[in-house]
Amino acid sequence: LEPLWAPLGWAGILTFLLYPLHERLTRKLKGNAAASAGILTGLTPFLIIAPLAIVAAIFARQVATLIGFLRSHQFTSYPEALAQIESYPVIGRLLSWVRTEVPITADQVQAWLTNGAQTLLKAAAGMSGAVALGLVGTLVGFFLMLFILFFLLRDGRTMLLRAVRLVPMAVSQREKLMKYLGDVMGAVIYGHALTALVQGTLVGIGFALAGLPSPLVFAVFAVIAGFVPAAGTGIVLVPAVLYLAFAGRWGAAIFLGIWSVGIGLSDNLLRPYLTQQRAEVSTLTVFVG
Repeated sequence: LEPLWAPLGWAGILTFLLYPLHERLTRKLKGNAAASAGILTGLTPFLIIAPLAIVAAIFARQVATLIGFLRSHQFTSYPEALAQIESYPVIGRLLSWVRTEVPITADQVQAWLTNGAQTLLKAAAGMSGAVALGLVGTLVGFFLMLFILFFLLRDGRTMLLRAVRLVPMAVSQREKLMKYLGDVMGAVIYGHALTALVQGTLVGIGFALAGLPSPLVFAVFAVIAGFVPAAGTGIVLVPAVLYLAFAGRWGAAIFLGIWSVGIGLSDNLLRPYLTQQRAEVSTLTVFVG
């Protein structure tokens, strides 16, 4: 199974998400599970993969735009930014104390930032080559995933029931446990994924309104960051607010700061609400989780 873990994993996730639709479609087709599985497998590339491919193409184009922006834009040097921050009343005194106590010069920090930016640009420039080299393997894995998806949709329940019989519990307890685990797993995936998508969309809208380049790129980054505990979309939003402040665009910085607070609050409201729509899970459990 080792070469097939990725296709198996994606097929399993898609089966889990599509199975309620598969059951309804099977009933519409008078119990023909094979036809339902075939229809859903055939539609998967168009309804799921095609939108993702379109987003990926736009993402790649905006990455190129962002790289061009970083190369052509003249940013304030680190010493100038440091001098500007030190002119502020409270933060300036704190920063002066840090500079006195911590033996790191502005030139060192400037060199670190420059080297880091160059490394990032080189990695982004080589990304297209890596994607081209991995295209054949990706296509093979994709068709393997579709092949496995058909059989998991058609025979997945039978496979699961046979495996569950090995669990040393009474039949009634096993059935209750499997139903509860399925409901909770679906609720958690639904709540976390939809919350991340909503937050990523809000980040992209905020970046566009603030006039920042490549909003879709940062929206995708925000969706990924939405799954990171504690930090979340702050990984994307905080640097953006700081950049706007250093650039002297105080109106945009204040707007994006307030927008960021709203996005952070939406996480604490949306995730428990969306999770509870699919299963009886307490808000405290979702919050701690």
